[in-house]
Order: sequence, then C-alpha cells, then structure tokens
Amino acid sequence: MPRVRLRNQPPATQPAKPGREKPRTPIEVAAPEPPSTTAPKPDSNLRLPPPPFAADHAAFLSFLRIECGLLPNSLDAYGRDAAQLMWSLHEAGLTSLAQAQPRTLSLHLTTLKTQRHLDGASVIRHLATIRVLFRWACATDRCQLDPTTILDRPTRWKKLPDVLSPAQVSKLLAAAAQVPAKQSATPIHLRDRALLELLYASGLRASEVCSIALTDIHPTIGVVRVTGKGNKQRLVPMGEPAKQAINDYITNCRPKLDKLDGRSQGALLLSSTGRPLERVRVWQLVQHYAKAAGLKVYPHMLRHSFATHLLIGGADLRVVQEMLGHADIATTQIYTHVDRTRLKQVHKQFHPRERKAPNPIPPGGTDL
Repeated sequence: MPRVRLRNQPPATQPAKPGREKPRTPIEVAAPEPPSTTAPKPDSNLRLPPPPFAADHAAFLSFLRIECGLLPNSLDAYGRDAAQLMWSLHEAGLTSLAQAQPRTLSLHLTTLKTQRHLDGASVIRHLATIRVLFRWACATDRCQLDPTTILDRPTRWKKLPDVLSPAQVSKLLAAAAQVPAKQSATPIHLRDRALLELLYASGLRASEVCSIALTDIHPTIGVVRVTGKGNKQRLVPMGEPAKQAINDYITNCRPKLDKLDGRSQGALLLSSTGRPLERVRVWQLVQHYAKAAGLKVYPHMLRHSFATHLLIGGADLRVVQEMLGHADIATTQIYTHVDRTRLKQVHKQFHPRERKAPNPIPPGGTDL
C-alpha cells in the first residue's frame, strides 16, 4: 500500500514510552482491523460511524495509529471528526467514500459552523481530518479522485495565546513550593513542585510531561528528552530550579510512590497510588495551585508563557521552535505578537511619525 503521512509527521519508529501501546508485529500491521461491534465505553468520546462506513473508519484509525504514530488524544480527535463526516455522507444517502463530492463535503463543513456552532479553528480541524481521510482513501484505492483538492480553507483570526507574566509564574511556583501544614509520610508536594517547574522550564504539553520516563531526565547536562506529537523526540533544557525540584522529588518522594503499586512503568511522575500520572490529574494540580495563588491557569498556559518569555528575552525564533517541537515555524511566530509592550517600542522607534529624530527623507521626495 502506498504510504500516506500526515504533513510533517514521520512514522512511529521510536521505542514505546510509559503507558503507550506496545508495537505490533508486521503481520498485525498488514492485516486490516475489523470494525468494532461493541458499543463505545461510557467515558469514550469516539462516536461510531454508520455501518456502511465502519470498515473504512476502523482501517483509517489503524493507519493513523500504526503508520502515522498518532497518540491516543489525537487519534480520538481524528476518529470523531471522521465519524461525523461519515454520518453526514450516510444521511445524504451515500454508502461509500468514493461517492463523496466536493459539494457534499462543503455542506458538511457549513453545517458544522451554522448548526453545531463550531468556531473557525474547529472547522479547520475537521477539514484537516477530511483531507487526510481522502488522501488515505485514494492511496488505498477506495477512491479514484480526491474531492478535497478544491475545498477552500476557512479563514479566521488567529487567537493570541493566554500568557502569564513572569511575576505570576513566580507566584504560581511559590504556591507549589510551600510545604503543607499536614505533612504525610509521602511528601507528594515535591512531585507537584517538580511538575510545575518542568512544565514552565521546558514548555511541555500536559501529555508530554505525563509520558516522560525516569530515564529521560539527564541531570548532569540539564536536559530532558521529550517525545511529542508523531513520536518525534527532542532534547529541551530544564534550568537549575527545575533540576533541583526534580532531583528532590526523585530522591525523597518517587521511591515511596513506586512502592505503593509497583506498576509505575518507569514513568517519572507518579500518582498518589504509584501509577503514571494522567493528563487529567495534571490539569487538576495546576488549577489547584493556581487557585492557591489567586490565578486562573491551565497547563498549556505555562507552555505559552515559556515561549513568550524566551522571545521577549531575545531568544532566536528557530531555537524556540525546536524546543517547542513545532513542525511549522508559523505556529511559533504567534508568540511574537503577544508582547504588546515590545510591539509599541518597535513602532515608536521605527515609524516615521513616532521617531524623535527628524526624517532624513524630505517630504514629497527621496534621498536618491
């Protein structure tokens, strides 16, 4: 089968991380997955497609998981979007992807915006899923023509990321550094401090910090090995405060947590039951300490703050892109628009109507 990859996303070739699925054998990879006949779990957000499309949906998810190396959260998002499209095709009387026309797909996207009231970013995400789906369908001979090639990409204003000031970050980290009045036998607050320090010091996503293994920490050189989207790995510095917090946690807290369950899977950050920390718990912990500091913070805001503070300090955009693990530098460039004070300074320094020095170019003419 011809290879189809998500843009800028290599196949998963890296070793499995804590809590991830174990790699399949070549026979399992080659065999198409049968469609599931069981109902989704109550806590699952993945909606099953209609019966005529069930086999295609299962095979598409198998391709995304095995060949593209998508992580569970991304896989669920693609699966939901693809299932919603298949329901739209089914309701239009279609029974296969090959019958889809550009008008059908455009109507589906319009319905998402007008009837389901999705914002521009969500519609663009659905369109991205549809394009990957039909590229895969053409590569696997399910379609002869790709109906997405003439679909226009919706335009939208870029929303600037929410960013904390350095003083607010310090306030949040100080809240996590406080020793609880009622100290338990296991100093779990050391883990929380290490978590927050690492999120800000290295600009990690919540899912990335949960997947870090104990062997990914390199304290002697002060870097952490991070496995991001598409199983792409990168080395990110973590700074002296984060190093100290992590060493303190590894020495005085983690061994006690590891003994509770014995199924830590080698993860760096463990829950109070001794298992790998989950993403939902990261959200809860960040919000807990944010409330104690009188702030409103979510985990990704620390990543936004990490990038913005580096750029304000004069860091090179390409270096920040590498540390964030962005495939496209345009994704990193949005952080250059966040520092409004810097924008005003540049405007005042270089705009002809703002400069204090007289304009060397005479009105109505040039200096040539």
